[in-house]
Amino acid sequence: MKTINFPFFAFLVYFLGVSNLAATPKEVALVSGKISDQKGEPVPYANVALVDLGGALVDGAVSDENGVFKIESTKTAKVKLAVSSIGYQSFSSEAFDLSPGLIKDFGTVSISDEMTGLDEVTVKASRPEIIIEPDKTIINVEGTVMAEGSNALDVVGRSPGIYVDQEGNINLNGRSGATVMINDRPTYMSSTDLANFLRSMPAENIKSIEVINNPSSRFDAEGSAGVINIQLKKNNVDGVFGNIQVGGQYNGQFAPNAGMTLNLKKGKLSTNGTLNYNEYAVYNDLEINRNFTVEEGISNFNQDSRITSRYKTPSFNGSANYEINKNQNLGLNVQASSSTDTNNNSSLTVVTNPGQDFNNFIESTNESEGKRNRLFTNLHYDAKLDTLGSKISADVDFTIMDNESTSLLDNSYWSGNDDPSASYTDKILTLNDMYYTIFTAKVDFTKALKGGKTFETGLKGSWVESDNDLDLSRAVNEGPFEQDPNSNRFIYNENVLAGYASLKGSFNEKLSYQAGLRGEYSDIVGNSVTLNQVNKQNYFNLFPSFFVQHKVSDKYQIVYNANRRITRPNYRLLNPFVYYIDPLTSEQGNPNLKPQYSSNFEMNHVVNGAYQFTIGYSVTEDAFMQVFVQDQEERTTTTYTDNFDQTRNANFRAIVPVEIKKWWSTSNMLQVNYNQFQTQIGEDLLDVEQVSYMVRTQQNFTLPKGFKMEVMAMYLGPQIWGQGMIQGFGWVDAGVTKSVMKDKLSISVNGTDLFRTQLIRASIEFADIDTSFRQYRSNQGVRFTLKYNFAKGESFRVKSDSGSSEERNRLD
Repeated sequence: MKTINFPFFAFLVYFLGVSNLAATPKEVALVSGKISDQKGEPVPYANVALVDLGGALVDGAVSDENGVFKIESTKTAKVKLAVSSIGYQSFSSEAFDLSPGLIKDFGTVSISDEMTGLDEVTVKASRPEIIIEPDKTIINVEGTVMAEGSNALDVVGRSPGIYVDQEGNINLNGRSGATVMINDRPTYMSSTDLANFLRSMPAENIKSIEVINNPSSRFDAEGSAGVINIQLKKNNVDGVFGNIQVGGQYNGQFAPNAGMTLNLKKGKLSTNGTLNYNEYAVYNDLEINRNFTVEEGISNFNQDSRITSRYKTPSFNGSANYEINKNQNLGLNVQASSSTDTNNNSSLTVVTNPGQDFNNFIESTNESEGKRNRLFTNLHYDAKLDTLGSKISADVDFTIMDNESTSLLDNSYWSGNDDPSASYTDKILTLNDMYYTIFTAKVDFTKALKGGKTFETGLKGSWVESDNDLDLSRAVNEGPFEQDPNSNRFIYNENVLAGYASLKGSFNEKLSYQAGLRGEYSDIVGNSVTLNQVNKQNYFNLFPSFFVQHKVSDKYQIVYNANRRITRPNYRLLNPFVYYIDPLTSEQGNPNLKPQYSSNFEMNHVVNGAYQFTIGYSVTEDAFMQVFVQDQEERTTTTYTDNFDQTRNANFRAIVPVEIKKWWSTSNMLQVNYNQFQTQIGEDLLDVEQVSYMVRTQQNFTLPKGFKMEVMAMYLGPQIWGQGMIQGFGWVDAGVTKSVMKDKLSISVNGTDLFRTQLIRASIEFADIDTSFRQYRSNQGVRFTLKYNFAKGESFRVKSDSGSSEERNRLD
């Protein structure tokens, strides 16, 4: 094993030293921003207040002559930001947690001229409102330009530290394995299904995205790269709200989409329903060049493929919440989707063998279709035990997934010398049925303690069963189909019981902390019915987490966090199946795949509540990685997922938003990663390391006549991934939005990969493998969206009474 010696540790020692040299005043929360009118002019001397959920004043300030406000508070409460000024419509934000150490920048808040009807009021922010908390970064999407004409996958991919690749896989801080949640609940979907589901969800329905690089013990330990939590909008005011939108995308093929969202709140009952239909069409041009070393020399296989796919996904997301009383709520959430896909993979392979003056040819067509049905239900209850934040909640989830697919691989072989004995055909028919049931139940308890401390604890159980039936059959030279020995039925059961406890408080006036411990017991049984092979695993693990927030000054804070995480194998990967992609390539499962464990550390420097400079380090044991193996005799390639002995990642991330002009703002990100992979593959040792980087800039423009434009450019430097090396590439996206009819109707046009530069080139040169890839997925395209907003309800009013003073005094 190589000894790692790089500047990360020097930076760590330096920043730790600097952070302890500064004297720090009493810790406060800092809430800031700028108030402007619809023309972008500052609104001076506006009343800006933090009010609790009962409407009582917590703290406040008045904006200065430039519309800028800053509120410093030592209090802890669930609050909203309320803005009022004579001649303008009042503004109220979504609720957020106020506590010492919080730095929250609202950016520019635009308020409208005084109006009489709520259905005529729209508040838009010129850039996403970013909240930096000790354990997460929150990007508020609601009302921002980035939500116009986009889907959920687009918005997730533009969030700090996140990259979504061409296949829809989500990477966080240069690492795969991030857990994606919706409204604090896991999605329980494969990466492909999740990508299609997020593509079908309009960004207009999203309130915020929480990026949690190192989750606390309250979260499942699953997901070595962290957690991305998508919070959907909720209706907090009596009335009816919603939108209707239609659109489409063209990238050589046209794919339509449409959706409707309806929110209704009447008294104690609030409901939300979203119905969407989304089509996603894509083609993939792939060239693979493989060299096989044989006794006579080098045998070359040059394969050109075009893969066309179309996904159709109708989906529904509905919720209902009943306020039993002012302290108790009962809720129900239902998600349903039914996705169908059709695929055609056509390829021609030219084979050049040493000592031959002619070529051999393989023509292949793989036609497949699939259907994926998913139903998720959640019943939840929560109760506030006092007005200081003590609460209890309970959730019960049940998920059913029913997937089926059919594929027919048709291969033709012939020789360039017209030898009839070298000409033949074969076919492989694959039928694959997968059925999953997932049941989870959990309870969480939070107690506010004396001295501003908070104690959290909870229990959770999950029970998973999957049944995967893979039926393979072959036919040669138009003969009958016969059963293939690689057919297999695989039944998988996974039971996980977990408990956690955490404590949040302050060491002193300048240092606050959150420490937690989570324990998880896993009982797993994988049963290959066909092979009569049963694999059992059971293990107990502890997952500590620790956060320290150091407020150096009002404009500078440092957050340290560390934790341990686990990623369990995907159910499908444990199935000892064999799936034929084409006559030269197959994929197989690995029943011996073990969970991967990662230990993570991160230090985040926050300046002026907006600029972030982060360094992190992680070590992953038994890391999942795709492995390629060649059969020199058969001249075929097999890929499977295996455990690498150890991977190491060190990263530096800088996020720098800049307001250049009132009409021009920009957000910029630089991420540098050091990756090392080490493992034994067969008789060969893989030990590689590399520094890679990612640069992204996003430019937002407010133009005359109500137009708004966004331009995003991104570049990924060369990077290693397992045995392979991926060359650098970049692309540019742009979009324009125009609102009319008093902001009720918006028209959005977005262009992706404008210069057709999102070209992937990769190679594997390891052991006896000599393979290169060249791939372009149909990323260049144009998307348009028409959206109509409607709203009818009651105006926001601030109450003046307070009911928490007695309990606050008892805790002091």
